[in-house]
Order: sequence, then C-alpha cells, then structure tokens
Amino acid sequence: MMVACLSCFAGPCSAQAGEGASLNTGVATTSTPLAIQLSPEGQGDLFMARYEYRQALDAYARAPKMTAEVWNKMGVAYHHLFAMEQAKHDYEQALTLEPNLAEALSNLGSIYFNEKDYGRAEKYYRKALKIEPKSAVIYHNLGMLYFVRGKMEKGVEALRKALALDPEALEHDALRSISEPTTRQERARENYCFAELFAEQGQFDQALEYLRKAIDEGFDDRKRLADDPAFTRLRGTKEYAQLVAPERPH
Repeated sequence: MMVACLSCFAGPCSAQAGEGASLNTGVATTSTPLAIQLSPEGQGDLFMARYEYRQALDAYARAPKMTAEVWNKMGVAYHHLFAMEQAKHDYEQALTLEPNLAEALSNLGSIYFNEKDYGRAEKYYRKALKIEPKSAVIYHNLGMLYFVRGKMEKGVEALRKALALDPEALEHDALRSISEPTTRQERARENYCFAELFAEQGQFDQALEYLRKAIDEGFDDRKRLADDPAFTRLRGTKEYAQLVAPERPH
C-alpha cells in the first residue's frame, strides 16, 4: 500500500528505528557540515530524506521539546522500519498533543490498514480528510482501502480525486506521511487504474508508464487491455504495441 499512502514524517522516539524527516533550512558554514548546523529535528529530517531511519530516530529523540510533529515523524520512521507497535504509539502521542493533526490521523489509519482493521482505517482516513480535504496522499490511501474491500468504483473515484489534486500523487512526502502497503496484485490493480486515469486526461506518457508498472506487477488481462476504451488513442502507437506484446522485452 499509497499506500498505499504515511502522511507526514512519522516515527517513534526510541533509537531502535530511524530514517525520514522534513528538511529544515539551517545556515551552514564552509567549514562545518550542514547536519551540525541543524536542530535535532532538522537533523532527523535530513536523515529521513536519506532513508536513514534509525539515525533519524536518534536525532528526534534529542529534540528539546516533543511536539506533535516530532512524535508523528518518529512514528513514520518506525513505520518504515516495520516497527508497527512503536509507530502506533507515536502517532497516538502526536494526537494526544494535537487531535486534529491530519498526517498523524492518516498514518494511524495506515496502521489499522496494515492490521486489516479496514473499518477503523477508513474512519481515520475520513477524519483526516475533513481536516485536510485537499490531501492527495489521503485520497490515495482511501482508494487503496476501497480496492482491498472490493469497492472498485469508490476506489477509482478516490484515486481520480488524488490525481486531480496532485498529478504526482504517488510521489508523496515520505517524511510526513505513509502510503498504504499493498500486495503485488493490489499494486498491479492500482497502477492499471492510474494508467486509465492518465489516458483519459490525455497524459499518454504517464499512462504508458503506469501501464508498464501494472504489467510488471503481473497484470495480464489481455481482453481488458484490448477492449478498454481509455486506451483507444494509444492502441495505434508503437509504444503501446510493444508494451502489451505477449513476450515484450524487459
């Protein structure tokens, strides 16, 4: 899973995990590394941007004040390290301090998604959307949730909203948010859906890219590929023909 999609640097405050954070703008000198010039939270953000989650956790743990944002970022770091109980704890700590922190609400929803508690996950996603109604990441996560629950039309509509808000909805801010974890089959379905949506909007390069991803993840419904009206304008192209060839080169 956008996972499916994490919404906001999240991570716990222990030194077990680490990687992820939002970049702070520190003032560096020519003789001192940038990281030394940053606050502990800024250092954590820098490590997060480098996918160094354990180092990020160490840095966040040194923050002079454990704000809701710091707790959420720690949760994200633990989430990336698959330390789900610690991530859940940190998201809850963030929400204790700031109950309307949309990123923490969405990230906690992703914890429940991972636990297959889909009803509770949807509750948290919807609560987060009431606070941040223009969040492409949350709509993406909600779309993946609907797919898993077999609510295909709702899933497509949620992904359509995500793309309308941000054409790069899958390239979310991994420092503050988590995307839904998905199975290979679910990723194939999601990528095919994105290919359809991009094709409908006339963004054919993106459509071909996501169609390639879907096929690489195992999408093999040849009849649907042949009949799908979304790809009518692509079928006559060399790129499309090569992509859907039964034995296309890898």
